[in-house]
Amino acid sequence: MSGQKCEILMKHGTAILIIVLGLSILVQPPASEAQQPGRVYRIGYLAISPGNYETDAHNCPIGGTPYWQSTMAGLRERGYVQGRNLLIECRYSENQFDRAISLAGELVSLAPDLVLVSGTTQARAAKQSTQTIPIVMYGVIDPVSRGLVSNLARPGGNLTGLADTPAEMEGKRLQLLKELTPTLAHVAILCPSAPDQDAWASRYLEPAARSLGLSLRIYGVVGEDFAVAFDAMVKTGEEALFVAPTPQWNTRDYPQRIAGLAKLHRLPSIGQDMRFVEAGGLMSYTADAYAISRRIGFYVDRILNGVNPGDLPVEQPTRFYLVINRRTATAVGLTIPQSLLLMADEVLD
Repeated sequence: MSGQKCEILMKHGTAILIIVLGLSILVQPPASEAQQPGRVYRIGYLAISPGNYETDAHNCPIGGTPYWQSTMAGLRERGYVQGRNLLIECRYSENQFDRAISLAGELVSLAPDLVLVSGTTQARAAKQSTQTIPIVMYGVIDPVSRGLVSNLARPGGNLTGLADTPAEMEGKRLQLLKELTPTLAHVAILCPSAPDQDAWASRYLEPAARSLGLSLRIYGVVGEDFAVAFDAMVKTGEEALFVAPTPQWNTRDYPQRIAGLAKLHRLPSIGQDMRFVEAGGLMSYTADAYAISRRIGFYVDRILNGVNPGDLPVEQPTRFYLVINRRTATAVGLTIPQSLLLMADEVLD
C-alpha cells in the first residue's frame, strides 16, 4: 500500500473517530441526571430514635438498624455515598411532637438540600418547619387523611415519599388474629400514649372489629412502662394482643420486651414488623420495609437533580409478608391452622 493511500486512510480514520466521539458525547446522560462533580449534598434526617447504635459526629448511626443500612444501600445505588459526596445530619425526636418541631427547625436552619423524615410525627414537624426545602417521608400510614399531602398521585407542595402499609391492612391483621383463634372475642390494642389514639382506632380498626365480632380496648403506654399495660390487659381478660404500628417500637429493645410480655401472659400477638416475630412475637403482617427503605434513594436522587417533590407520586407498598413463629404458638398453647401456614411467607421454628 502506498504512503499516499495510508495517509488518506489515516485521515478518514481520524474523521470517523471524531464523529464517533462526538456521537458518544451526544448520547451521554445530561448533567441533571447525575451528581454534579465535586459537589457534596447535605441531607437532614429526622427520625424517632437511633436505637442502641453508636452514632458518628453528625448523630447518624455508624452501623444502624437493617432499615438504616437499606437506606444507605439505596443511596449508594444512586451514587450518593455518605462521607464522600453526601453529608447527613441526624436528629431524633423520641416521638415527641414538641421535640420534633424544634429539631426540624434546627435541621432547616442548616439549609440542607433535602430533609428525610421517618414517621408521622416527624413528617408533620418538618412540613410545619419549611415550605420550600424538599421533604421525603417514609413510615407514614395514610398521609392524605393525616393532611400531609393533598393526594397520592400528585402530592403538591414540598413533601412526597413512600407511604407505609395502607389503612385497610390494620383490619387484615385483626382478621389474621381471628383466623388463628376462631373463638377470639376480646383484643387488646397496645399503643403509645397519644391524644389521637382513640381516633386512630376508630378510623382504622373498629369497622373491621365489628365485622369480625371483636371487642377492642386500647392500652396506652406512657414512656416505656409496658408491664403496667400488660397487667391491665390480664385483669380485664383480654385474649389477644394487637401491637399498633409505630416506628417507635421498632427501636431499642422494644420488640423483645413487647414479645416477651405477650408470651409471658400467653397472649397471641400480631405486630407490624418481622423483627417482632424474630424477637418472639407470634405473627407479623407487613410490607417489605427493606424495599421501602431502599427505594428512598430514588426519591432523593430525583429531587436533588431538580424534580419538584410535589410532582413525584407517593408510592404505596404492593407486596406484603406474613411471618409466623411456630415456637411462640406452642408457648402460648396454640396450634397454627393449616390455612395460615400455607399463607405464610415464612415460618420460624
